[in-house]
Amino acid sequence: MSALICGSMAYDTIMVFPDHFKKHILPEQIHILSVSFLVPEMRRELGGCAGNIAYTLKMLGSEPLIMATVGKDFGVYATWLDQLQIRRDYITEQEGFTGQCFITTDLDDNQITAFHPGAMGMSHLNQVADVKEKLKIGIVSPDGKQGMQDHARQLAQAGVPFIFDPGQGMPMFSGEELIEMIDLATYLTLNDYEAEMMCKATGLSLEQLAQRVTALVVTLGAEGATIYADGQCYEIPAVKAAAVLDPTGCGDAFRAGLLHGLMQGWDWPTTGRLASLLGSIKIAHRGGQNHKFTLAELASQYRTAFSQVLPL
Repeated sequence: MSALICGSMAYDTIMVFPDHFKKHILPEQIHILSVSFLVPEMRRELGGCAGNIAYTLKMLGSEPLIMATVGKDFGVYATWLDQLQIRRDYITEQEGFTGQCFITTDLDDNQITAFHPGAMGMSHLNQVADVKEKLKIGIVSPDGKQGMQDHARQLAQAGVPFIFDPGQGMPMFSGEELIEMIDLATYLTLNDYEAEMMCKATGLSLEQLAQRVTALVVTLGAEGATIYADGQCYEIPAVKAAAVLDPTGCGDAFRAGLLHGLMQGWDWPTTGRLASLLGSIKIAHRGGQNHKFTLAELASQYRTAFSQVLPL
């Protein structure tokens, strides 16, 4: 059975500012902000939430089906997916550019991001009903606004459990719109900053949000993650990374771990620990799709990190 990954496909232009943003932004002058960061290091990567999630999920042995809209410049990315044997049945080409993400990261791993949605704005043209395979789970990650809303409704109508992962798409929605998608979803994932934004937008506390879904997962960066499920609060430890090179795509790797664990029927502590390990593996590599592992290597790292056996 397959996982439907609804979300963005994008080319990421990643720049590294070899200093700290906080030294160059004057809080008392934020209303007339005008800053420029010299970025001597720049590279172009394949990314987007759907692409990144599918990349890691494929390595885990699950079968990702990406549902996304892309532009006429998608050829390089299409070749990459073919090499990975990730199917493109539900990726549709539209006029214009594939999504373009421009990310500047400082030495504290803070990020300033600008995103041009391009063809992503037509994601609502894809319909969940067009998927021929039997779906075990889905995820609605950042995408075009109408596409996210439509896909959440369509997955719920089809009876497919899914993760709502608003991510950087959250500012597009009103509090009422967010609550609608939360209530349609089975699971909700947020990072700690997004959790604060969600609470402010909806007027709900984390405890109230958790009551509306089967599980609420909040990632805490270097502090690990917290999973609110089964009337309990599971504290998931972070895994020390071999190196801290690039946080881009760490959340997507984490979400791939959640999807895989849910598809396997694992308990929340096991699923959360796998997700945490995958985030640690990813951050030691630049870009969202350059980390690699075998299942044997993953099991070994899991045993080292948690003194437990990963039930692969």
